[in-house]
Amino acid sequence: MEVLSHAMGTLLLLLMLCGSGRSAEDGTDKCKLTVESASERNQLKRLAPLLHKNFFVSTVKDAESYKYFFQFCGDAGGVVGAGVTQTDSKNVTTVVGRYDSTKAIGGSDWVMLIYENGENYKTHCSSAKRKAIIMISCDRKTEVGALEAVVEDRDRSDCFYLFELDTSAVCPIIESKLSAGAIILIIAVCLVAVYLIGGFLYQRLFVGAKGMDQIPNYAFWSEIGNLSADGCDFVCRSRKREEPNAYRGVASEPEEEPEERDDHLLPM
Repeated sequence: MEVLSHAMGTLLLLLMLCGSGRSAEDGTDKCKLTVESASERNQLKRLAPLLHKNFFVSTVKDAESYKYFFQFCGDAGGVVGAGVTQTDSKNVTTVVGRYDSTKAIGGSDWVMLIYENGENYKTHCSSAKRKAIIMISCDRKTEVGALEAVVEDRDRSDCFYLFELDTSAVCPIIESKLSAGAIILIIAVCLVAVYLIGGFLYQRLFVGAKGMDQIPNYAFWSEIGNLSADGCDFVCRSRKREEPNAYRGVASEPEEEPEERDDHLLPM
């Protein structure tokens, strides 16, 4: 019974994890592109860290105060289907752009998110529909910055609201590139570390060495200075070293060995 409950708990955890991953993917899918394309869809996926975050900014223009709400692929200001909304001082809310009419253009460190199909202008822009442009730029020091309202262009037929937002989500990934020398140095350091640690353990555990004798090849390393000096002396000297003349004394004449007499062998 205990095993069964443990298995059920594991299965429930896996389902929760799968469900959370699916919800994150479905979040970006809520943004409907005006023309579905893989490149624009990839730009939207770059903005996935902005999901479920509400952004707000207040402005004052021509003695009128406005509040703007923005949500990525979500209902801004609680208005269903609205990606960007505007609320004036009289608490009248206007949909500036909808996330079911989205465009996404991106570069290496920026994404331009465009929400179209907002409410029509009443007296400006030839009664065209409103459009919101959110310029999302790279800032490695900021996970998600504050929304800024830059300008509302109403002096031409193609009017738009321009916003800016800084985030690290659109920053390019910095690939670490190691030179050949750095790779060789890292390999050499690793080999030396393996040699020292392995040799130390072998000397201590298998040989039973104590003190300085635990250092692998201690006799060789203790003589490395003398060996280096001998090698330098052998390589760097340009002429032979002359041995000093040794004192040679006058050799004494060899003593004559006594002559053996064989008189006793003669017959008497």
